[in-house]
Amino acid sequence: LLREARLSTKLSALGWRVEDLPDLDFETIASLVGKGSIQLPNAKNSLIVGPGTQKLADIVEHSMKEGRFPLILGGDHSIGIGSLAGILRARPNTGIIWVDAHADLNTPAISESGNLHGMPIGLLMEGLAPDHSQLPGFEWLHDKTQMLDYEMLTPQGVQPFVSWVFVPSQCTILIIME
Repeated sequence: LLREARLSTKLSALGWRVEDLPDLDFETIASLVGKGSIQLPNAKNSLIVGPGTQKLADIVEHSMKEGRFPLILGGDHSIGIGSLAGILRARPNTGIIWVDAHADLNTPAISESGNLHGMPIGLLMEGLAPDHSQLPGFEWLHDKTQMLDYEMLTPQGVQPFVSWVFVPSQCTILIIME
């Protein structure tokens, strides 16, 4: 839909240099997932989401190291895993302002649903949970990034377990109630 609405053309008209990369090919990734591979119940589709977010992280990191500004559009919020990982690899001291209805601080250990789109911050932040490189599909995520400047704006708040047990002292959480 974004391409049909000619977003690329509109951004170019504003003076932006635009490089529209193709969509990530999740069908190919899914076809490469081995039958009988271990899948954790509290990390749904990790064998597909993990390699997809790794590919996105590599693209974002490369783009930033080339001096470009990656604007990532589309997908569900699990793309935040690859987007943030790539940004933080290229510029480790980057501050993050997370504006969302939810905190996205879940991890497989505490997630009630197992949906990875609720875990982008939780999987990347040092100190929230054990080594997520042991999570099937996320073996590439061996270096957790300590987000020293992390601000979160969320109307929903965070689960009490997350907010009282896992949130490291280097984070500022601003909860805006509706």
